Amino acid sequence: MGKTLAEKILSLKAGADAKSGDIVIANVDLVFLQDTTGPLVIKQFKESGLAAIAEPKKAAIFLDHAAPSPAQQISNDHVLLRHFARETNCHIYEVGNGICHQLVAEHFAKPGNIIVGADSHTVTAGGLCAFATGMGSTDIAIAMALGKTWFRVPETFLINLSGSFPKGVYAKDLILSLIGQLGTDGATYKALEFGGESLARLTMSERLTIANMVVEAGAKVGLFPSDEVTQSFLSAQGRGDGYKPLYPDADANYERIMSLNLASLEPMVSFPHTVDNVRPVSEAKGVKVQQVFIGTCTNGRLEDLALAANILKGKKRYSDTRLLVAPASQQVLLQAVEKGYIHSLVESGAVILPPGCAACLGLHQGVLADREACLSTANRNFKGRMGNPEAMIYLASPATAAASAIKGEITDPREVM
Repeated sequence: MGKTLAEKILSLKAGADAKSGDIVIANVDLVFLQDTTGPLVIKQFKESGLAAIAEPKKAAIFLDHAAPSPAQQISNDHVLLRHFARETNCHIYEVGNGICHQLVAEHFAKPGNIIVGADSHTVTAGGLCAFATGMGSTDIAIAMALGKTWFRVPETFLINLSGSFPKGVYAKDLILSLIGQLGTDGATYKALEFGGESLARLTMSERLTIANMVVEAGAKVGLFPSDEVTQSFLSAQGRGDGYKPLYPDADANYERIMSLNLASLEPMVSFPHTVDNVRPVSEAKGVKVQQVFIGTCTNGRLEDLALAANILKGKKRYSDTRLLVAPASQQVLLQAVEKGYIHSLVESGAVILPPGCAACLGLHQGVLADREACLSTANRNFKGRMGNPEAMIYLASPATAAASAIKGEITDPREVM
């Protein structure tokens, strides 16, 4: 019997014939932590009596979730993380470098890698055909020390994609639609593997957006085959030597096969307070928003900023609606400046935030007031997610977000494109 992508990668890294349901111990190519989870990882690392990181060049720390620091304790945590990085000689990405998941895609992830991080959206790197998944602090501490960890090989759902996106519809609409079908626990500890004739038309930015949100359906990992799109992205990042083609076997065994015709999709919105509360944008018509947030590890890449800038160019945000934009990395920010996207966004009334997580998790840079509503391009809209349990969060694509910023209410992007 042939292998799925998850089975292939885990077999390669475990040096064994791994199939779904097996328990394997596999070598890890990157283990990372960030500034909200990192201090606990370091505490676990030291309390476990671990002396050193197995391979410092395969470990990284990112100061991104609360950066620049908004509070005394977080500033102290940043000092702790910097000291640990110097002490262990691992990589550290400072305030302003960007979001861990974007930086992992830019600098580390390669086809066939195993990547574990102390953050649930580690799954983003699956867009580059890496078996990437989030883990708890103790597991991350042990993986850092040993350079390997254990996995139960997940069963796989194959998501067959056909057709092309119609006007105003994007990768975010695809993944929201899929989460709406599966539910928040419909793919618990499964691998979601994407295939089909439309695969070659999906850019790396789109693949990263989709992989980023598979965890919102409970998935362990989201995987795209490694193909010419992967090779082109790695080459553009100066990492072309890390490319290798990697596909599932034709006779791989899937627990479930689902089909999605991209041409049948429409702009989607996730309503408060769960990600799977997904409805067409038409059902959100008239919902007033006091804030629009474009960015995050889901939709803060160059393509996302380009899309928003093109919609907003020559227009102004609605007077009572704040517009916040946070590039996912310093690289994205510089490219967006060079291409004029930042100019267009600022002229429209946007506030440009430093590369990082910004308003996403509610620590700073965009905390909502009571009874305010925000339309965000992020991946979660749980009650209190953006810092106030009395506020409402809606999720949508950068196109829907830009259109809504102009109108001051949730708007179908096709109305302004």
